[in-house]
Amino acid sequence: MGKDKTPRKIFSITKDAGLNRLLWYLILVVILSAFCFVTLDVWLLPYSIAYQQTGVMTPGYLLYAAIGLLFSTPTPFVAVLILSLFIERTGLKTMMRNIFRTEKKLKTVLITGAFCLMALIYALLYGVPNGQPWYMFIAGLVIMLPFVGIAEETGWRGLLQPELDKRIPYPFSVLVTATIWCVWHFPIWIDPTSNHYGDSMIGFAITIFIWSFAMTAIYKATKSVIACAFYHTFIDSIGAVYDWNALFDAFPGNMSANIFRVIWLLSSLGLWLYAEKITKFYN
Repeated sequence: MGKDKTPRKIFSITKDAGLNRLLWYLILVVILSAFCFVTLDVWLLPYSIAYQQTGVMTPGYLLYAAIGLLFSTPTPFVAVLILSLFIERTGLKTMMRNIFRTEKKLKTVLITGAFCLMALIYALLYGVPNGQPWYMFIAGLVIMLPFVGIAEETGWRGLLQPELDKRIPYPFSVLVTATIWCVWHFPIWIDPTSNHYGDSMIGFAITIFIWSFAMTAIYKATKSVIACAFYHTFIDSIGAVYDWNALFDAFPGNMSANIFRVIWLLSSLGLWLYAEKITKFYN
């Protein structure tokens, strides 16, 4: 008889495979986040502060930068990677295929493009340029797509949100995802070298919750992790040429900011309802 080539899980928490991967993902995110917090915001933070003040790169700062690049922002990606390689044993190839799989490409481009255009119009109308040339926006897209968009959305919309959707109804699954995503960002508010240091925590949280609804709707309509990653990257790249914090995180914010927040939320809810209707029609 031939050998069974079915990937075997080497660790288990429950008999429910879906719940098993959800719990393992959350455990790994907590462990990795704790590691990054202790190393970056306790142990190595003085080196980052010194670099910001002097511009001199020291071994301590290089270690700070390396851990931040490889483990801090990519925590969701690293958690899914560990899960895929060592717990579920499905392999890197399957993981990457799930990230880049886009079944209906034109539909995905149109939906993602519409949400990106909404953010760009808002920035053009109400944003304050920071003095950087526009090619920095393109550079931001190229650099941040792997290191921010894919690094985060592999976990948030690629695993956490879909698994929660199986267990708790919308919009509660979005609210739980948004809460976890928001709490995960907490260290950036206490790191004086972070570009979010001193921002309104309430304003940032509101933004996180609204964009959670937006990216959940994009994923629901397209089943594409890379679409969510691109939208995430596009928004962050706006900060390369505009005062991103004043544009998106101000609280209570001016009338234009709040109107656009409502538009974003209503557009997200509308897209989700449309996608839900289409899904039920074909099923």
